[in-house]
Amino acid sequence: MTVKERAAKTDSRDREVKPPNALLMAMEARAPWEWGSAMAAWPMLRMLNVWPKSPHASKHHIIVYPGLAATDVSTQPLRAFLRDMGYQVHGWYQGRNRGPGRGVLARLEEQLIAVERDAGSKLTLIGWSLGGVYARELAKTHPSAVRQVITLGTPFSHSPRATNAWRLYEMLAGESVPDEMRLRELATAPPVPTTSIYSKSDGIVAWQASIQGPSPKNQRIENIEVFASHFGIGANPAAWYAVADRLARAADPHPEAWQPFEVPPAAKFLFGV
Repeated sequence: MTVKERAAKTDSRDREVKPPNALLMAMEARAPWEWGSAMAAWPMLRMLNVWPKSPHASKHHIIVYPGLAATDVSTQPLRAFLRDMGYQVHGWYQGRNRGPGRGVLARLEEQLIAVERDAGSKLTLIGWSLGGVYARELAKTHPSAVRQVITLGTPFSHSPRATNAWRLYEMLAGESVPDEMRLRELATAPPVPTTSIYSKSDGIVAWQASIQGPSPKNQRIENIEVFASHFGIGANPAAWYAVADRLARAADPHPEAWQPFEVPPAAKFLFGV
């Protein structure tokens, strides 16, 4: 396939899914309220039966990756929430996320291998936006070290031009967005239980770009919709509930314990159903 043909194919994909419009971008201003609501909902989430009951929970290690241009500060509330649940939680410890260059991926691999070795068990990888791309790709290259992957507002199934952040990505990463062949690789599901948490009111990432399609090699994949902004999805009460539920399932060492996510009656108000 020639460069022109690849470009035409990519342009066709971009026409299929457009970035969120100006109204959705303006709605990102609600993110601070989501952060506040998560803090207020914390005690309530304790009562919604998502706290792990398995004695293995305290041995369950988690790494949380921030989004583009963000640092571990952005994921601190989520990590604190998960620590309160009894999990062993790690940040990515690489400062500001400027993209996968500059040896970032190599250091992420080193961290994953080191934590898995010290923990003596598989890890859960959680990624917000671009951080979710890292989590998915690490699970593909090191499936024996990964228990499950959870992403929050992560674009992986369409071109980065289906987001309102691709120019910022090119500026910070110092490289062009992935070509068509790489996009196909990114859209492939990891070979481990995989959950994509997304929002149709995301003002940065087109929600369609966060939908994991069926995989013949992995039946344990799912997409969970919440009402959230892109900048607030990592501190959104419904997203936290979904993350907690998936972790409680994964804390059980028996594979058959995994079941698709269902909103219980007591938590329906969080999901607007």
